[in-house]
Amino acid sequence: MKVKLAYGQGHLSVDLPDEQTTIIEPSHTPGLADERTSVLRALAQPTGAAPLRTWIKPNDRVCIGFTDITRATPNDRIIPWLLEHLSDVPREQITLLNSLGTHRPNTRAELEKLLTPQVVRDYRVINHEPENPAELVQFGVTRDGTPALINRHLAEADVRIITGFIEPHFFAGFSGGPKGIMPGLAGLQTVMSNHGAKNIGDPKSAFGITIGNPIWEEMRDIALRVGPSFLLNVTLNEQRQITGVFAGDLIEAHKVGIEFVRRSAMQRVKAPFEIVVTTNSGYPLDLNLYQGVKGMSAGARIIQEGGTLILACECREGVPANSPLDQLLRSASSPEEILAMLSTPGFVRPEQWQAQIQALIQRKAQVLVYSSLPDEIVRAAHLTPCHDISAAVQERLQQLGPTARVAVLPQGPLTIPYLS
Repeated sequence: MKVKLAYGQGHLSVDLPDEQTTIIEPSHTPGLADERTSVLRALAQPTGAAPLRTWIKPNDRVCIGFTDITRATPNDRIIPWLLEHLSDVPREQITLLNSLGTHRPNTRAELEKLLTPQVVRDYRVINHEPENPAELVQFGVTRDGTPALINRHLAEADVRIITGFIEPHFFAGFSGGPKGIMPGLAGLQTVMSNHGAKNIGDPKSAFGITIGNPIWEEMRDIALRVGPSFLLNVTLNEQRQITGVFAGDLIEAHKVGIEFVRRSAMQRVKAPFEIVVTTNSGYPLDLNLYQGVKGMSAGARIIQEGGTLILACECREGVPANSPLDQLLRSASSPEEILAMLSTPGFVRPEQWQAQIQALIQRKAQVLVYSSLPDEIVRAAHLTPCHDISAAVQERLQQLGPTARVAVLPQGPLTIPYLS
């Protein structure tokens, strides 16, 4: 059978044996008939909160958090519609704040692509600075005593609006909601504390789990310390059409959105597979190998011990090169050495959470990567280059015999496969 894998800004076609292959993807949800009207209605009739316009008094400073270039949020649609809804608020009182988390700042050209050139021209648009103390305000401490630092522009605003989209997340349960504040607009040391080795290693730090998940619960608690925030989250289908709009209270509206996503994303399978082919759901999530760990995690949920996991992830931005993740991976001789370093008291590195999760997956399975990366870059990350997914699957099946089974996740981490 021919299977289309989400890859970059298009698809990658692979040929797999019909009788041994199972395709696992989210249940299709149709796009809304009128996206703009649905967004405006949700702002006026929110969940668990007063209508957005009633939040704003004359002279109030409004801060709107939006997701960066690594996320599929349709900012170029929802942000102009949101600003249209707030057209009676003077533009100079509105700040649009890029919720980068610990990612790199986005360029003006990227911001124009995200928000439209008109929005960037007419409004104050700034990147979050997670390592600039002057731009951060403390709201207590994390569970391990690290300062809980949040962006000053958000903290000092009279009205906070957090936008984004909800999808399954490999260690925070689901994206969206409080995640737009913590880690989206948090200080680097705060994020490193929350994403520390103990929390990442907790069995409840996983796809689809929020309550009882130490990472998500701390994100929620810190986000709420900042004060009331109005949420505008959407859900998307595989065509990036908006399927639902969830606006209102930061927690209550997000909870409704989570359950909406759970119904389509959760896919049950009866037994693990010897081979799993997964993706990172294409552009923009497969911009780099850092993000690619999410696709690995989705596939690893249903891989047999000692199995083969193949990730299709374009990585047009590399690991990225010389990033903290790249440096950490290169500093070790193997995935096991990475795990040993992370278990050493006092050892803490930015982006260690991705390396930790990758290494734990590699304890369970061999990981091959089909990408635009040079082979030496893939090998430096302790992964195996793959140049032909169909051939790699066929070769492995010949070794395993006719009873071996293959699972394919064409949309990668937009699916939460689970063993019944």
